[in-house]
Amino acid sequence: MKVHAKNRYVMISPRKLRLVCDQVRGMAAQQAQVVLGFMPNKGAQIVKKTLESAMANAENNFDINPAGLYIAEIYADEGPRLRRFKAGARGRYKPRVKRTSHLTVVLAEQEGEVTNGS
Repeated sequence: MKVHAKNRYVMISPRKLRLVCDQVRGMAAQQAQVVLGFMPNKGAQIVKKTLESAMANAENNFDINPAGLYIAEIYADEGPRLRRFKAGARGRYKPRVKRTSHLTVVLAEQEGEVTNGS
C-alpha cells in the first residue's frame, strides 16, 4: 500500500528542494526523518514536515506501522511563479521571479524484514 502527502505552493524554488529530495530518496522513513533533522538547508525542514505528514497519514488512516515504511517516491514540481518588480535606475523595470514548489512524498511498506538502514 502506498501513502501520499503533498505540500503545495511552498515558497522555495524546486531546484533547491530537489537537492534535499535526492538525499533521502529510497531511505527508510524514520532514518530519513533523522537525517533531515540535521541538514542545514531550508528545504530540509519542509521535506521533513511533509514526510511526517505522510507517516501520520499511514498510521491514522491506514493503520500501518511507520517503522516499516520507506520513501518510494519523492519529487518537487514547479508551482506558479510570482512575478514582482523592482524599480531600476533611470526609470527601468527590474523583474523578480519568486518561484514556488509542489512537494510530493509517497511512502510504501518494505518487503521482508525491517532494517535500520545498515
